[in-house]
Amino acid sequence: MFALPLTDEVELRPLEPWRAEEFLANLDRSREHILPWVSSTFVATDLPSARAVLQRYADRWASDNGGIWGLWRHGGLIGGVMFVSFDVTLGVCEVGCWLEPAVQGQGLMAPAVGRIIDWAVRERGIHRVEWRTNADNVRSIALARRLGLRHDGTLRQVYPGPNGRIDLEIWSVLAPEWLARRADPKSTVH
Repeated sequence: MFALPLTDEVELRPLEPWRAEEFLANLDRSREHILPWVSSTFVATDLPSARAVLQRYADRWASDNGGIWGLWRHGGLIGGVMFVSFDVTLGVCEVGCWLEPAVQGQGLMAPAVGRIIDWAVRERGIHRVEWRTNADNVRSIALARRLGLRHDGTLRQVYPGPNGRIDLEIWSVLAPEWLARRADPKSTVH
């Protein structure tokens, strides 16, 4: 349907239910790495559950309250970005992402997340974009900082985790901040 180039080798494409097999293979390569950081409902373990995850996001997209896109490198799915929630009436959305360990540290995620934030702010009029992450997820927090998000606060011991309750950090950027940063030629995120 469409592909947006992010680099010479990586493109952003819709991740639709018919791609469940590719999605499951990507999760199999990523599972151990992302399991501590994402909802267990996201980490499908078989083809029907992979299809169900993608169908959930397709339904969210159809009802204008979420969406998911994959990152493809040389034709293979390596990760993705999503609107975990998307509320045009309130002007608030939450973004999220995942990436295979083998391709981390290559600068792929900031442009991908930046692309969907930019679309949400410019095209859909979203005023506040949120990033929610386990307080122990150093990479996620570093990405939030690179994107220019601000730390709003920490919800202490909000969710049960495998080693006790976890703290959840909330980061955000407001539309005027995002647009000013994007207009700044010294900004590292474009």
